[in-house]
Order: sequence, then C-alpha cells, then structure tokens
Amino acid sequence: MLSSRLPKDLSPSPFFAKLERAKASAKPFIDMTVSSPVRAGLPIDLDAAVEETRKDFGCWNPDAAGWKSAHEAVVEYYRERGGNFTAGQILLTASTSEAYSVLFKTFCDPGDVILTPMPGYPLLDTLAQLEHLECAPYFLKLQRERFDKLTDLKKVTERRSAPAEVNSFRFVLDSDSLLAAPEKAKILLLVSPHNPTGHCVSREEWNAAVRFCEENDMILVVDEVFGDYGFSLEVRRSWEYLMGGKPEPANFFDAGGNDLAYLPEDGPKCPIFWLNGLSKAVGSPQLKLGWMAFYAPREQFEPIRAALEFVEDAYLSVSAPAQALGTALLPAAAAYESRVKERLLQNWQTLREAFPSKYCPEVLGGWYAVVRLGEDDEELTLRLLREKHVLVQPGFFFDFDEDGWVVVSLLQEPALFKDAVARMRSLADS
Repeated sequence: MLSSRLPKDLSPSPFFAKLERAKASAKPFIDMTVSSPVRAGLPIDLDAAVEETRKDFGCWNPDAAGWKSAHEAVVEYYRERGGNFTAGQILLTASTSEAYSVLFKTFCDPGDVILTPMPGYPLLDTLAQLEHLECAPYFLKLQRERFDKLTDLKKVTERRSAPAEVNSFRFVLDSDSLLAAPEKAKILLLVSPHNPTGHCVSREEWNAAVRFCEENDMILVVDEVFGDYGFSLEVRRSWEYLMGGKPEPANFFDAGGNDLAYLPEDGPKCPIFWLNGLSKAVGSPQLKLGWMAFYAPREQFEPIRAALEFVEDAYLSVSAPAQALGTALLPAAAAYESRVKERLLQNWQTLREAFPSKYCPEVLGGWYAVVRLGEDDEELTLRLLREKHVLVQPGFFFDFDEDGWVVVSLLQEPALFKDAVARMRSLADS
C-alpha cells in the first residue's frame, strides 16, 4: 500500500530506541546536540520585523521565483559579502530541503544518482530517496598537516583560534574518490562548511569539483547554510572563486529585456547552485525561507531558470509572511551572525584545549565539531548519557568509516558546554 519511496521499516532502530529510553530515565543532562540558536539562547529579535512587514502578510502575489523585493534582499546579502549575483539568479524556496527537491525534480530521472559526502548528514539520503534517486558516496578523509618551520608555525598561530601544534589534523576532500562515481550520477553535492566535520572547500578542491562536473556533464550543488560561520581568515565562500571580487561589466549577461545576470564569460561549463536560508543566516528555521543562487553557462541560463520556475510554480510554497520577514531580517544578518560566531569560537577553543588535534580535528567553520574517543560510538554515546549526563550524536549516524567518533554542537551556552566537555574528557581518561 505504501510508496516504494519510503523505507520498508519506519520504526526506530534498536540503538535509537535504546537511546530514547536512556534519555527518559536519565538525570537532567547537557544537550550537546542542540541545533537551534533559539533553543541555545541566541534568538534574533523578530518584533520590529513583524511590525514593519505585517501589512504584507495578507498579500497574495503568486510568483514562481518569489517576490522581487525578497530577491533584492538576498542579492544585497551577497553584495555585502563580496558576491555579484543579480535578482534573476535567485529563486526562493520554503527551505533548503525544498531546494534540493526542486533541483532533483528539475535535473534527475528516477534511478539517477546523487554524489554525497561521507561522513555526512543523513537527511541528504532521505531527500534523494523520496525522489526515487540513489546516493553514492565520495569521501572526506582525515589528513595530518605537519609544520616543520618556525615561519609555518607562526602563520598557523595567526590564522587559528587555538594554539598551534606541530601536527594538525583536519578533514579534506578526497577528490580521487569522485572517480568511482556511477555512470548515472547527475549531481555532485558539496557541503561547505561541512556538517559535521567543519571542512570548508579550498580553491584547489573547488577547481577539482568543477572540473569533475564539467567532464561528466553534471550539476554542482553547494549547501552553504553555515557559510557565514567561517572560523579563520583562510576560509572562503565557494562562490567567491567564481562570483566574487570587483564586478566586471563584460560579465553581465542580458537574459532578455535587460534582465541582467552576472555570468562570467570564461566561467565553468557546468551549472552551479548555492543553497542557503534564514535558518542559519538569522537563526530562524521556523520562518521557512530558503533560496538558491545560481550560475549557468550563458546558453543554458534561461532554459534552466524556466525549468526551475516551472517546478516551483506547481507548488508556490513560499508564504507571504516568510518573504516579507526575510526582506526585513536579512539586513540584520551580519550583526546576528557575529553574535553566534563569538559563541561558536569560544566553545571551539574550549573543545580544542581539552582534546589534542589527533582526536579533535580542526574545524574551519559551521556549528559542529567531531571528537574521537576511541571505542564503539554507540556504546560511547550511551555511556556519556548514563554516566556523565551528556547527550551527543554517535558517529555512525553520519557514516564515519571507523568507530569511536561523536558529534557535538558548538551552539550550547558556554558554561554548560565547558562542563560537558570536562565530563567527556573524564570519560575518555577513565
């Protein structure tokens, strides 16, 4: 009776059933899985935005791509950060998850394959499955950086919030793993900053991903919902490699009727989409507003935009209140993100001081960090909850290829975070 899109068994796995029972019977615990700034005491002030835009809540102005005023607010968001998108390169969605669904419907047929990072966030597999698509992994690998010269150590110290070490570990893109992609692969999905490892795409990694998509006639999609939360000066938004810097007049393309798009003449030969939204930009997932900013080769730009709008027009899912509030809130995003980043960096410093880099790889951005404590991650998660009253996420949930990893949110209130880290360290030392 039920669709084949759904898993055959919808009941909780034995581990998560056991975890829920442990949570119900545990003493008050510190939640190191918190993913909402609202729950972590970092809400944005909505009152002024609501009063400013209330008059627009009752408007019904159906537009497949979304209101022009909301587009302009997103364009200004990028412009403040050095981006050169135009309003015609923005499409609004009700969430990043919906943006994935629109892209999957637009570019894929049932049975096609999406390349997703491993380790990675399991929701991506679910979204693909619901569209009758399959996921195939490429890999992030843990790499040791060795610094032998005093000048190298000085450079590292300047760019990082934690003290420099002779050996530093971080996750990097294993570009060779892309070569195992199945023939029916249609989309390469990058997440930068990555959830949960904190990896951010470097220029070298970006060039490899673009080249791979060009050679295999694929679409490149970058989930950058954590994009404003980079931890060091070396971190770049991936669109800066293509759409950043001083705008050159020759790179503006008239898609018809003076509808300008910023499409570099010598740009990549593959379409590229960047996904973001209010969920992280202003800490408001409840408002349900996301967007896609996109680049395409000039001859493909208008047909792709028409196809995307055709899919979006079938649903018109972005509400008037969401678009009105997004227009009012985005100008406040930079100030809000600064508050959140201050906490993230403070908690990251606490974590790195407690665990060596070998067990706590460097985080370049985002809201999460990973720690390897060296035993079965399922049992470790349960022991932390039962014995130390700390809730973390087990590494297997994110498809780590070895046991012993746990994932923690850096959003928690700093005093609670510090207490939880001390408890985690005491378990590791026992």
